[in-house]
Amino acid sequence: MPESANAPADIRQLDSGYSREARSLLYQAYRHEPSFGYLFESGRSGYEHRVRATVRELVKQHFLQDMPALGLFVEDRLVGVALIAPPQRRLGITESWAWRLRMVMSTGLRCTQRYLEYYQAVLACLPSDQVHVLPLLGIHPDFQGKHYGEQLLQALHDWCAVDDHSKGIVLDTGNEHYLEFYKRQGYEEIGEVAVGPIREHVFFHPSPQVSMGSMV
Repeated sequence: MPESANAPADIRQLDSGYSREARSLLYQAYRHEPSFGYLFESGRSGYEHRVRATVRELVKQHFLQDMPALGLFVEDRLVGVALIAPPQRRLGITESWAWRLRMVMSTGLRCTQRYLEYYQAVLACLPSDQVHVLPLLGIHPDFQGKHYGEQLLQALHDWCAVDDHSKGIVLDTGNEHYLEFYKRQGYEEIGEVAVGPIREHVFFHPSPQVSMGSMV
């Protein structure tokens, strides 16, 4: 589809009623990510089940703890999701023993430990406690390359900018294809985390400003 023919996108704040759609989309977005491939052992049988279970448990716990999420819709179809962990609340999910138990039961002890070590290493890179963290962020593969990612990030910037206690946004990726994309959106790399053979890059966008005409 030519870029000029892209359908207009709409941003909405998500609640638990969108949990199933969000899980399906984020599974599609993360199943081929290099970091997830290592964390959940893509070379071993059952990899897709482990990724699906991880996304399910992360999304479920996110909404259980009433944390915010934004969705990007095209013609009423959810095509992009961002889970947002606000300052002072981002440790809640991985510190939940109920979440850890469900992860062990569905992905195994080794994969759960790997995920926890990775997540704690990313948090150790944070420039301060007063930042928003994006634990999961994805555009459905069918809608990538059409500038919907930029629209979702700008909506995130607008949403976080109104929080006077926030100093910026942190996200991470082990996918080399996304590095220049994030830099073009105003992110600076602040650290690297070793995820097995993968280098996970941690990015920071300082104090984003609300864009003109924002509807978020």
